[in-house]
Amino acid sequence: MINQFRKLNPINLVFLLAYTFFLRIAIFHETHDKLNFDFLEPFARLLINIDLDNAFTPYTNIFIAALLVYVQALTFNRVVNNHNLLAKPSFLPGLMFITGTSLFMPFMILSPALLCNFLLIWIIDKFLKLGKSANSITTVFDIGMIIGVGTLIYFPFMTMLLMIFLALLLFRSFNWREWVAGLIGFITVFFFLAVFYYWNDNLSSFYQIWKPLGNKFPSVFKINYNDYLVLIPVTVIIILASLQLRENFFRSFISTRKSFQLLFFMFIVSAASFYLKPDFRTWHFLLCVPPGSVLLAYYFSNAKKRWFYETLFVLFVLSIQYFLFV
Repeated sequence: MINQFRKLNPINLVFLLAYTFFLRIAIFHETHDKLNFDFLEPFARLLINIDLDNAFTPYTNIFIAALLVYVQALTFNRVVNNHNLLAKPSFLPGLMFITGTSLFMPFMILSPALLCNFLLIWIIDKFLKLGKSANSITTVFDIGMIIGVGTLIYFPFMTMLLMIFLALLLFRSFNWREWVAGLIGFITVFFFLAVFYYWNDNLSSFYQIWKPLGNKFPSVFKINYNDYLVLIPVTVIIILASLQLRENFFRSFISTRKSFQLLFFMFIVSAASFYLKPDFRTWHFLLCVPPGSVLLAYYFSNAKKRWFYETLFVLFVLSIQYFLFV
């Protein structure tokens, strides 16, 4: 299967679509009484008052989520190939993206994090272009605005502001205008939101938006480890990919090295941002899928022993299906 997706064959578009729904057999098989879809953060409802919470039946919700994942996978695949992050262009990034978004049941429904992945993929594309342009002020400003829009959808997305500064450190020499541009782009979005609050004589509530920033990072976690056994194959592949990446690190182009460093930090920031949402759900970690998928794709793109990597991937997919059904 991996060998098939190592090629840029148009027939893989059909295979990816079929694979997307194959991994969702378990959730289609289950009966669902109700699936809520919080389209926006409560503080943004004043700006865009669209009630989609109960607009879809459970199966419609799952079906639309699958189609969105498929579109995201193709977009993500194009971004990774355009920036030459792998040995050669392939459909492996899209394959790994779809696999990553199928690890848990909550990943397979409509959620704010799923919508934010469109913005995250867009941001990744813009970050990777920073080192290729003479003046990046406009690009950084755009990134700030995209993060602002994502924050309206899902508040923890705001932590991507940190990635602006990390990206500038990696790809650009210091220019204070570029550092400020991202913040101005972000503030611009919330300036308009503040105006709406002011017009509605509710400015005091606007200040409450920022209270989660004062949350302390939790020191104790309540985890049911049985729910996360499916991550064992993921961990194994990531370890193998890391070893392979270390072996090839200094043979790669400097821009490629910096890109992988950026994606590593993005994975960490995305995972850690859950603390900004006290009632966060498992689907929060969908934000980790885009950067993590590149590392998984890197391993399967560079692996040499076909019997081993094909068997490893089959076991990976079977373990996902097993833990979804049990």
